[in-house]
Formats: sequence, C-alpha cells, structure tokens
Amino acid sequence: MPLRTPRRIGTRVGRRIGTLRTAAAAALLALGATLLAPGAMAAHAADPTTDYCGGQCSDILPPGENGNATLADILANKAFGTRPAHTTDQLGPYSSLATGYQNLTDATLSNFFNSSSFGVPSNQVASVVSPRSDVTITRDKATGVPHIKGTTRDGTEFGAGYAAAQDRLWLMDLFRHVGRGELSSFAGGAAANRGLEQEFWQQAPYTEADLQAQVDWLSNNSGDRGRQALADAQDYIDGINAYITAAKSGRYFPGEYDLTGHVNAITNAGDIEPFQLTDLIALASVIGALFGTGGGGEVQSALSLLAAQQKYGVQDGTNVWESFRERDDPEATSTVHDGSSFPYAGKPASAQGEALPDPGSVVPEPLVYDATGGATQSTTKSPGVLPSNMFSDPRKGMSNALVVSGAHTASGHPVAVFGPQTGYFAPQLLMLQELQGPGISARGASFAGLGMYVELGRGQDYAWSATSASQDVTDTYAVQLCQDDTHYILHGSCVPMEKLERTNSWTPTLADSTPAGSYRMQVWRTAYGPVIYRATVGGKPVAYTQLRSSYMHEADSIIGFQELNDPGFVHDAASFQKAAQDINYTFNWFYADSRQTAYYNSGTNPVRAAGVDASFPVWGTGAYDWQGWDPTHNTATYTPPSQHPQSVDQDYYISWNNKQAPGYTSAGFGNGSVHRADLLEDRVKALVQAGGVTRASLVKAMSSASLTDLRGEDVLPELLQVIKSAPVTDSQEAAAVQQLTTWLADGTKRTETSAGSHTYADADAVRTMDAWWPLLVQGEFQTGLGTDLYNALAADLTIDESPSAGHGPTGSHAGSSFQYGWWSYVDKDLRKVLGQSVQGPLAHTYCGGGQLSACRNILLSTLKQAAATPATTVYPGDDGGCAAGDQWCADSIVQRPLGGITDDRISWQNRPTYQQVVEFPSHR
Repeated sequence: MPLRTPRRIGTRVGRRIGTLRTAAAAALLALGATLLAPGAMAAHAADPTTDYCGGQCSDILPPGENGNATLADILANKAFGTRPAHTTDQLGPYSSLATGYQNLTDATLSNFFNSSSFGVPSNQVASVVSPRSDVTITRDKATGVPHIKGTTRDGTEFGAGYAAAQDRLWLMDLFRHVGRGELSSFAGGAAANRGLEQEFWQQAPYTEADLQAQVDWLSNNSGDRGRQALADAQDYIDGINAYITAAKSGRYFPGEYDLTGHVNAITNAGDIEPFQLTDLIALASVIGALFGTGGGGEVQSALSLLAAQQKYGVQDGTNVWESFRERDDPEATSTVHDGSSFPYAGKPASAQGEALPDPGSVVPEPLVYDATGGATQSTTKSPGVLPSNMFSDPRKGMSNALVVSGAHTASGHPVAVFGPQTGYFAPQLLMLQELQGPGISARGASFAGLGMYVELGRGQDYAWSATSASQDVTDTYAVQLCQDDTHYILHGSCVPMEKLERTNSWTPTLADSTPAGSYRMQVWRTAYGPVIYRATVGGKPVAYTQLRSSYMHEADSIIGFQELNDPGFVHDAASFQKAAQDINYTFNWFYADSRQTAYYNSGTNPVRAAGVDASFPVWGTGAYDWQGWDPTHNTATYTPPSQHPQSVDQDYYISWNNKQAPGYTSAGFGNGSVHRADLLEDRVKALVQAGGVTRASLVKAMSSASLTDLRGEDVLPELLQVIKSAPVTDSQEAAAVQQLTTWLADGTKRTETSAGSHTYADADAVRTMDAWWPLLVQGEFQTGLGTDLYNALAADLTIDESPSAGHGPTGSHAGSSFQYGWWSYVDKDLRKVLGQSVQGPLAHTYCGGGQLSACRNILLSTLKQAAATPATTVYPGDDGGCAAGDQWCADSIVQRPLGGITDDRISWQNRPTYQQVVEFPSHR
C-alpha cells in the first residue's frame, strides 16, 4: 500500500472519510473501537526447553515485534500519535547504544539488547493462545515475541504460520505480490510501486507454472528432507490461513486492507486471499534477489573496459581497467586470514568466448508497454509501500559479524556479535520467534512469510548468523539472433524466445490517490535467462541475457535452514558447515558454540567453461556454457564444498561484505586496500592481541566502527600527509586543515555531542569531508582518466556512499554506509604520490600526474571549495522532514513505513538491523 509520510496520510484519510456520508462516517468511527485483538487464554509459561546459554544470549530487532495494526490503530496513530503495543519498544534501546556504548559492561548489555533465552518465565508471560490443540503461542511482556511450542511437528509449524500472520500479515501479502510482479495492482499505482515491481519482475519473471515447478522440484529431488520441508511449509500456510479466517471474522485484521479497498471498512465485505505454497516461492525469490545473489553487471564492465582501451590503447587500457577492478587485491581484508586460498572466478590467462559490444550499440531492453492513465503521469516522488530501488541498486552489501575464538576471551568460550543489515522498516522485513517442537529447537529472526524455520539465530547450544557474500553466480550471455529479434540460436537450432507478460491496473484508494491507470510489462526469456540488453557484436545483432545459478531454484535453500533448526543435525562446527552447504544463496555463515567457531561461504557456484572470464559477457553458443548445464532445469556442475571459503577456529572472524578469502574474486568493484571491513578488522585484531575479550568489549568494537567515517579513519591521514608536505599559508585552507586534524584525533566519528542533542561533535569537519570527498576524487582522477572513462568507472563503482547520501537498497536514511566508494583508489594513488610501497597499485598515478606538489595543490583547492560550501548545500533537506542544513537529520535512520504506523527517526549508526550477542558457557 503506497502510504505517504505521516502527516500526508493522516490528511488523506481524514479528507476521504470526510467525503463519506455522515452516517457511514459515524459507523466507521464506531467500528474502530471494535477492531481489537482476539481474547487470549489465561497466561501460563510455556514448558521449559534445554537452554545452554545461561542467560548470556541477547538480541535486538527494532522498531518492535508487532507489525500489525487495525484500522482503528492506524487512525489513532495519525490522530493522536499512539501505537499498538510492541510496535516500537525495541527502537529506543537499539538507538541508545550509539551514545551509551563507551561504558558498556556485560552487566549493562541488557540496557541495549533483549534476552534471547528460550522460554518465558512465568512472571513475564503476557498471553498464551492455542490456535489448535497441539500448539501454544506464548508472548512475553517485554517484547511480545511469540514463543511457539508444539507437541507435534505439524502443530509447531501451524503455530509459526499463525504467529507470523499475527505480526506480519500485510507485509507478507505485499511481498508475495512483489514476487509476482503485481504490486501496483494490489497496493496502488504509485510510481515507487511500479518501479519496484518492474525491476524485480525483469530479473525473475516467473509464471505460476514456474513457481509450481519449483515446488515440484523440491518434492522430487531433495529426498526426505525436501518432502518434510514441503509438509512444514504447508502446515505453516495452514496457520496463516487460519489466522486470516479468524481475523476477518473478528474484524481485527490489518487496517491496510481497509485503506487499499480490499475490505470494506463499513460492511467488512471483501476478501483477504488465502496463502498457498507458490506464494512462499514468490516470497523466497524476493528475499533471494535482495540478499542472496551476486555477479551480473558484465555489460557495464565491458563498457568501462572499452572506454579504458579507447583512452589508453588495448594493452595499457586493459591494465588500467584491471587495476581499478581489483579482482584479487593483495591489500584487501579477507575474512579467512589463516593462509589458505580459495581460487574462484579469477582472470583467465587467455580469455575465451568474450562477446564485447560494439561501442555505442548497447540499448536496454524495454519493459513497459501500453501505459494508460495514472501510469503515464510523472510521479517520480510518489512514495510506494516499498523502496523502488530495492533490486535495481547494485549495492547490496549488508550485515556484519565479529566472532572471537575462546582462546582469546576472558571466559575461554567463543564470543560473537553478529547480524544481518536488512534495512530499516516499520515493520521490519524480519520478525522474531522461538520454535520448539519435534525436530525443531531455535530462536531468532526469520523473514516475514518464510518463518517455517528460524533463519538467523540460536539453537540450544549454538548460534549462527550471515552476511551477504555476493560472489559471482550470475553471468551475461550474448545470444545470436536468427530469423528476427525474437528468435535465437540455442545449441545450433533457431528457437523462439518465450514472451512473458504481466498487466497491472489500479484505481485510487483511501491510501493512494494515483489516478486509475494500467500498463503491461513484457520480458523475452531465453534458456540463458531474460533478455536485458540488445547490442551488436562485430556488427551482428545480439541479445544479452542474464542467468544466475539460483534462478528457478528459489526454494532449494529451505533444506539448509531446516538443518540449522534441527538439534539432532547441528551439534558442532562441522555439522554447521554441512547445513550451510545446503543453502544455495550467496551468504557468509558464522557459527559459535561453547567450544568452537566456524565460517562457511554458501551458494551454488557454477563451474565455468575453460577460459571464460566471469567479468565480461560471453557467447551463448554452447561452447561457453556452465559445465554440466541443463537448460531445462537450470542446473549445472557446481564447485564442491571444499572449494568454498571456510574455516574452523580461526583466532577471529570479521565480515562486512568484504573479500571472503585470497583467490576468491570479488563479484564487483570495490574490494581493495580500504574497505569498511577494516573498521572491524583493526578493532577486533587489537582486542584479540590484548586477550580477555568479553561480550561487552566486542559490542564496543562493533559500535565504535558503526559510528566511524571510513574516509576519515583510513584515507584522511594520507590526505593530510600530502597537504602538510609544505606549510599551509592560506588562512581558510589552514582552518579547514586544523578542523580535519582535530576530527582525526577525535576518531573521525559521526556522533552526537550527547544523547538527544541532534548536533555532531566536530560538525564542521564532518560537513567539510562530506563536501570534499566528491570534489577531491574528481580533481584527483578526472583529468588523467578523461571524462568518458571517469564516468564509466563511476558507473561501475559509485564515488561515495556517505550516511547523508541517497544510496543503498532503501535510499536515504538507510543506515548502511561506506560499503562502496573510491576510498581504495584514493588510498593507493596518494601512497604512490608519497613514495610509499603499494601492493596491487593502480596502473597509473593520477593525483597531480604523480607530482607531490601538483597533487597537494589539487587537494588544497578542492578542500578550500568544500570548506566554503554551506551546510544548506551539503545537506539540502528532503521531503521526509529534514530541513536544509540539518546535518544530524540528513544522516538519521528512518524506519520506512510499510504500513499505516510510523516511528521516530534515530541517530545514524552503521550496524546490523537484527543483532545477536552470544557466549555459550556449556554444551550438550
């Protein structure tokens, strides 16, 4: 549902209600008082389950567990600012860590995290419901998290589905429609809704038959666990549908259904469509596209290579491009640092089958046709129910992990602080739950609608988490056309492309006034995946297609998650790694129990044909297919588990979407000498060297990194070294240099002077850096590279990703920052100018042509320009409530509303959305 900002939706609802007949309006308001949750059974604690964490496991997931609100709740929120219970109660503790971490102790962790112990103490039980006789759902007073305990396995899963619908029904409904490319028909024609469904459907244009085929594949090809997974999923769906029936009858379903016209607010007429198994495939495809893919972008890489060769000639241009690509940079921080290497997707000695486009010939494949009415209006700022760039933005690096072996902790047991950075929404994409039943024992977070199992959390005596890995499992093929533009050659035969279409239409609702309209999406699909570009290669027309290894296999990962939840399967590091091997999405998995730590990189990594360079398009002629590729089912030969980056009991692990291991080629640009993972690496390494690591000290290291400006900590020292190579005589330049020097001494933090001050310490230095970075990068590189190559490389890797910039999968106010930028390029270039040793240097020296004095002049002139730039220009304000010049607000995190309830913004901190802190003192 395309809900507006808080003020606007309140106005809209009020205005629309005011147009109703007086009697109807009165009936609606009277009805609001009856839209309450169903009555609960008498509160009794769930039966205790063996928990080996001894009260030393904690977690947090802002803003709160409750993600459902009736129409009355939504109207009250708009009118009076009230919120349903447990809607926002985890936001305050989460936010306050930014100013409270410095004096943190193990004893005060509970001020910032909630207990994630199993069960609910009898004096903390808020409610108990039993949607059927073989399961209870106990909710605790503190957070409202559902603790689901079944006497049968199917009852446990039924309860999980029922609880998921209680907490996330509207969000689940949104995502099953996104997964089918029909969000605008369901939630309104806002431009953002259309943009999102277009981007997703072009990547995964599944038909209903495709979705069912994936269910059938799991049933027929995954053995007993696959069949059990489908049975669990069906029980889960039955629980969702039972809640829908009860909530519809009792009129306590989410009020967004009223506001979008699916249910009549007066008469209760209308339907909430029941869920089915194929909905879970659609949901899984959305989550997989957001967090579990990697690669692609080969056409853009080809364009920047061609620009480099145009500038420098073929040989030197290729060397220049490779130096910016940093495929296997020797200075990059790797998660595995024990001396082992895991070669994958590297540069071949002699590339075979490359299909580089002719310059100027690349044209994106059109998607939208036959637009009418509201679809033709220019409404680019129209907000939707989900960010319109969740899939199109290539910067999907998220989540971090800090894990320390027991050999270096105070207790002798491993300590872990980890979690996924999934963006900030209200309600969150994740939800918390505890599942206890035959063959299932876990507590943690699951993506809404996929909560058959806990996906990130803890078992009885172990915990696990993940970060997005994004290794290269997606390739671009150039298919030769024959007969016309819709036929291509497949293994020697001229065959037709498959034409896939989706027509969406909508009418205005209480929540969205976008005029009635419709449009048609069209994708041409080949055996090598959907067509994404048209071009010529050597003068011959081709279609560029995109194929990923998990395409048509969105549900396969359910086996690994099932195993992670099974206490009979996971009992040590080796069994954990085996479970992670059964997850086909690209994730870095981390594990800790009382004795061991472990790491494993998951994903179905295709074995490419000899000589194929994964960074560029290749010919789809058969000779360069993935080895063992079956186009009917999109299966292939994959690298064996032994070739995936992995480790057990390394002294420590850190991950912030950085390089996994030496030899493991990054899927895209940006893994070089400076990476945001360095903020964790430096702090955790120092803790390990000192010894005696505790939960509190590891949280402090994470929090310190989360508030630090990467450019300040890791590049500013070199910038100042160049500038201070001679006296600074200009008074304005000298003042700016002094501000930055002071900020560097203070730790280059972006943090409030005190809690709630909404004013940064070293505010002028932060403002200057924000204004300076894009200026200095342009001044340093554009002249040497030339405008065309500079712009082409900037399309491969964005120049900057500061907290105040619009970036990442949720746009501005997203928290996640400094994942991608030219930090490494600036670092390597300046060190070369300074005469320092550089491993894996850029092919040329750019700043001032390599002359120290000329480079210094560039830095000083751009610094002077930046220092003179007013805050109102650096932070121009936005339509989300930030005034021009408000530095704190520009950085702040917003829980983007995915429904009718809104939450307060919080101070910026670059940390996981859901986060665990664990230290197990004992083991089974």
